[in-house]
Amino acid sequence: MSTPLRVATTLTAVVLLALSAAAPAQAATPSTKTPVAGSLSSYNVSGVYIAGVSSGGYMATQLHVAYSSRIRGAAVFAAGPYYCSRNTVAQALYGCGDNLYPTNVSALQTYTRTWASYGWVDPVGNLSGDPVYVFHGTNDTTVKKSVTDDLVRYYQHFGASVQYDSGSAAGHSWVTPYGTLGCTATASPYLNDCGIDPQNALLRKLLGGVNAPNTGALGGTLVRFSQNTFAVNGWANGLSMDANGYAYVPSACAAGQSCRLLVALHGCVQASGAVGTAFVDRANLNQYADTNNLIVLYPQASTSLSNPNGCWDWWGYLGATNFPIKGGAQVETIMNMVRRLDG
Repeated sequence: MSTPLRVATTLTAVVLLALSAAAPAQAATPSTKTPVAGSLSSYNVSGVYIAGVSSGGYMATQLHVAYSSRIRGAAVFAAGPYYCSRNTVAQALYGCGDNLYPTNVSALQTYTRTWASYGWVDPVGNLSGDPVYVFHGTNDTTVKKSVTDDLVRYYQHFGASVQYDSGSAAGHSWVTPYGTLGCTATASPYLNDCGIDPQNALLRKLLGGVNAPNTGALGGTLVRFSQNTFAVNGWANGLSMDANGYAYVPSACAAGQSCRLLVALHGCVQASGAVGTAFVDRANLNQYADTNNLIVLYPQASTSLSNPNGCWDWWGYLGATNFPIKGGAQVETIMNMVRRLDG
């Protein structure tokens, strides 16, 4: 995830040259839960939201646009507008990370409206008024600010209510109080501590308000479940997804109280195969989940020959052109998880 755009091994070498910044003097240690093998159950879910960073940010927007009738809002870190890649590696690299190529936002908006008329994505009117939180750090050179600016413009065009946080010195990362790296870093595990709490801001935006996080022992359960059960082909690895995913379920939700669901999508080189449960443990979402009746789903991508860095498919590496719409293999696999949790 040092770049969601590392679609070729040559790009990896380029990005590694830019890695910088040391870890904080002492990273905060969150309360964690040991994963328990199990299966996803259905809960009393009152609303579904989505968040993601880097390639996970691009996937979050794909899911939001494709299923805006079901997904009520999105939080996107370090990514650009919907269908930015236009199914080409060159555009993904030079237009959706770097800004050497234009993103051509008006064309992306036209694609969205046209596909909605075909029923390939939900009606664009659903996006009007949806809460959207967007984060970009001033030291993020992997996805240039102009690209994330275009994500904001894309959503605003359809009437979404966008909050744009672009004042942090963060590198290309998910910023969290439990980050193990300094703010300006762009390096594994891409969890940066900038002395701020963007999760409070994004949840306040998405949910309309948020209670203070649980700073003590977590009270819920972290379920490790088989993603094969939800994979459209029955084999998650064949979709460049890990055999297992995770879901954090607060005790109140398990007891039947009304809860909301947040899908949290890691970036490239940030899945469990690369960093274990670092993103799951340190994203600062489980702490808020406990005090806000919020289930957090953590789907997991994996590496493959066409995806050596374990990114989510936002440029068509699985070989199908339907990756950003209904029917897209990863989109539908994640939505199958949502459907199970959402009852």
